[in-house]
Amino acid sequence: MSRILVVDDESLMREFITESLISQGYDVDDAEDGTRALELMGNETYDVILTDFKMPKVSGMDVLKRAREKMPDAKVVIMTAYGTVENAVEAMKLGAYDYITKPFSVDEIILLVKRALEYASLQIENRRLHSELEEVYGARSIIGSSPSMKKIFELIETVSQSRSTVLITGESGTGKELIARAIHYMSPRQKGPFIKLNCAALPSELMESELFGHEKGAFTGAVRKYHGRFERSDGGTLLLDEISEMSPHLQAKLLRVLQEREFEPVGSTETIKVDVRILATSNRDISQLIGKGEFREDLYYRLNVINIVLPPLRERKSDIPNLGEHFLRKYNTENGKAVEGISDEVLDVWREYNWPGNVRELENTVERAVVMCKDTTLHVADTQMSNVGDKQFAGISENKHSEQTVTEIAAGKTLADMERNLIMKTLESEGGNRTNTADRLGISVRTLRNKLALYGEMNAFKRP
Repeated sequence: MSRILVVDDESLMREFITESLISQGYDVDDAEDGTRALELMGNETYDVILTDFKMPKVSGMDVLKRAREKMPDAKVVIMTAYGTVENAVEAMKLGAYDYITKPFSVDEIILLVKRALEYASLQIENRRLHSELEEVYGARSIIGSSPSMKKIFELIETVSQSRSTVLITGESGTGKELIARAIHYMSPRQKGPFIKLNCAALPSELMESELFGHEKGAFTGAVRKYHGRFERSDGGTLLLDEISEMSPHLQAKLLRVLQEREFEPVGSTETIKVDVRILATSNRDISQLIGKGEFREDLYYRLNVINIVLPPLRERKSDIPNLGEHFLRKYNTENGKAVEGISDEVLDVWREYNWPGNVRELENTVERAVVMCKDTTLHVADTQMSNVGDKQFAGISENKHSEQTVTEIAAGKTLADMERNLIMKTLESEGGNRTNTADRLGISVRTLRNKLALYGEMNAFKRP
């Protein structure tokens, strides 16, 4: 039940308001002056406070100030005569919810209280939702207690409050996108959009339209006006995932946007200004790409204002038990299972394994184990991992990740045949994941995509 305090030194007015609100089912206290109101507020908590503005000794402004200190969620409504409306407006600037001029009807005061309570409820719900967002996407959502991860958490706390561009680097599967989301949802921009664009997923001719939008008729197939990711990110954050795969042509355009904070959609002469924070990720060493002429040095310095380097899982193995328990709970819920824990034998195997796929590989391992488990505890057999050699998956050579075992070298084959075979075998071993495949082969995703197009294998494994 909502609690309301009515403060007025005019007894008839105070009784009129109090009885009207009680008839609506509210729990109402009343105070004959400001002094009594302050006493009640010292011991009780109220959802709405209705206070007369002009009272002897302790005014309505004093009641408002105490309410802001004692119960900031309470909505204070100032009741005032016509001649003191300016004072009531001043009170609103100091945090009052609203004001109402005397005389007023029963319906007016009941409606005002109802609105104040609804607004308070919305504020509480909004805080709850933002708290949940931070729980899901903030730094607390990232599992890790190793020294290297603690430093990263501290860095996230610091950089999230700034407007600076952040470059997040690390091997595939280390959780770069999680870091980007944490920065956004812990920042003042958390109420704004968080938009992501995978630079490795689209050819350059489509990437420009995705970034900057296009006008109707700008090119074949442009049947309507399209708002690009930059425009849709206005007031929020844009994550450019795998920025190292962006073509040189688009790198130049992106540099201009970072410098000027404005752009023109494809096929338009209109300049659009945006307020967007840029976060970028890369699983490649961009400094090496600069040396090869594949990435603009000036763009790199624009992106690399703050660099967060994520360590591979093999360098923070103390986090494996907590990560395993986290994924165990997640996939128990998703699969309706009730696996209670992970055996020490499994944890020993996981600590010795090299984890080339990093946290993503561990997550996949736990998901598979939860599905296969017929006990209340995960065992080595459930994980399909072997406790011998390099701790690779059972049935696969410990040299799985060496290129020599992916394909065969045979006389009579052309270099093109061998290259195609190597690419397709690696793609198959990575389950169709092109980012991981390119990483293992030491080429860019763009180069891999071009090779697949050359071999007529663009639809291989039906993976993007």
